[in-house]
Parts: sequence; structure tokens; C-alpha cells
Amino acid sequence: MKSKFSTKWKGSSQIRKQRKYRFNAPLHIRQKFMSANLSKDLRKKVGKRNIEVRKGDTVKIMRGAFSGKQGKVNMVDLKRNRISIEGIQRQKKEGTKISVYFHPSKVQIVEMGEGRQANKEKKKEAKVEENKMEKKEIKNKEKENAPKAK
Repeated sequence: MKSKFSTKWKGSSQIRKQRKYRFNAPLHIRQKFMSANLSKDLRKKVGKRNIEVRKGDTVKIMRGAFSGKQGKVNMVDLKRNRISIEGIQRQKKEGTKISVYFHPSKVQIVEMGEGRQANKEKKKEAKVEENKMEKKEIKNKEKENAPKAK
């Protein structure tokens, strides 16, 4: 019998294989599916267009009946690929309130949770410094390889 999830799967144009890959993926790969768009000021700070949504992030709903509202991420459900947001609830016929679940592609991260933003900024700074060092090394090699005038 074939295994449910293949680590060597590269891609397919067949939608059934794409669906099989998504639905049978382990949790550490499903976490990557839970990425959301970043706000413009966060894009500049972090240096990325989107990142994975985590509990504690503040998000803005971009689509649907609740569009424009903001709240903290209350729960991330990797099994169903959905997130719930604090303060966004729907009332049932009987009167009880239930939380509404959103797909991460329909929200935008406005603010990252505590501890997370500092880590992302440190990574970006390290990347910038690394690029500067590489440029210096390239210039030094060019100077060494340049023909010397007699």
C-alpha cells in the first residue's frame, strides 16, 4: 500500500494529487499553509511579504461579513486550516455565541505577538549585515585579481 504522504512529492497539475498532499500533510508542513499577508509597515520591518499566523498575533479581516475588524488570534487550527479571532463571534438561533473561523489568506497581520517581532527584526538585521560582508569580500577579491600596473 502506498504511504499517505510523500516527502519526495514535487508538484502535479492534477488537483486530486494536490488535495491529497494538502490533506495528508504532517503538522509541521501544514503550519506553512497557515501564512497570511503582512501590513505595509510590517513588510518594511520584517523584509517579507507574508509569514505564518500564530496565536497572539493581531490581524485585520480583509474579506467577508466581518471585513475591516481587528482582533488577536485566539486559536490556530492546523487540522482544519482555520484561525479564530478574539471578539469575533456569531450568535446562534438559541442565543449562544460561537467563534467564527477564518482562513489565513483572508486576514492580514497588523501586529506580531510578543517576542516574535524582535526575533524577525534580528533575523533581518543579520541578513543585511551578511549581505554587506559578502559585498566587501567580493570587492576584496576583485582588487586582488585586478591586473597590476607596471
